[in-house]
Amino acid sequence: MSIANSVAATPAEALQSRRSVRAFLPTPVPMETVVRILELARYAPNGSNLQPWRVHGVAGGHRDRLVQAILAADEADAPGFTEEYPYYPTEWVEPYVGRRRQLGKERYRLAGVPKGDAAAMKRQGARNDAFFDAPAGLFFSIDQRQAYGAWIDIGAFLQSVMIAARGEGLHTCPQAAFSKYHRIIRAHVPIPDDHILVCGMALGYADPDAAVNQLVAERAPVSEFATFLWN
Repeated sequence: MSIANSVAATPAEALQSRRSVRAFLPTPVPMETVVRILELARYAPNGSNLQPWRVHGVAGGHRDRLVQAILAADEADAPGFTEEYPYYPTEWVEPYVGRRRQLGKERYRLAGVPKGDAAAMKRQGARNDAFFDAPAGLFFSIDQRQAYGAWIDIGAFLQSVMIAARGEGLHTCPQAAFSKYHRIIRAHVPIPDDHILVCGMALGYADPDAAVNQLVAERAPVSEFATFLWN
């Protein structure tokens, strides 16, 4: 399914048209639109109604100043920046390593990054720092005293945000890459000291002409991951 900025009228359309978009138009996103998205997402399921998520939105000058600070640190390969939590496993096994390699290969091909070109790969990686040019960005944090269950809950909340965004004709890209620069982000965004930065999220209108947005990640069929004992 091609990238489009039309409104997803049904839950099925929203789920099927959601993509991790990596090229956005400069069209501004009104704060009122973001509020409507969060008004819906707050109904995400969560254990004991803890609602463990916090959201921090940036746009305009606030977004631009934060992006410039992160880009400067990234370009300089400044030391001392590490993720607040491990997103990926330390040991890669199949089928996960194969899926990751295939997706990365196709993504870099569409982005015009030649294989083995370290400088081009770094430039493409830095696109994360600028929310892939999306005019608005969201950051999600969680109280560090929470347990695994709350992380499941915030995952449901993140999905709800992305699906609600499709209902507004917007696209998103969840970005765990921002975790590395949580100290810089905290200098610009009021994330509580006792919270962990879970991820950022680009929010805006997809650039329909960008080749990288034609990426469609292959999904395993239901028969590959589900077992039914139905009688």
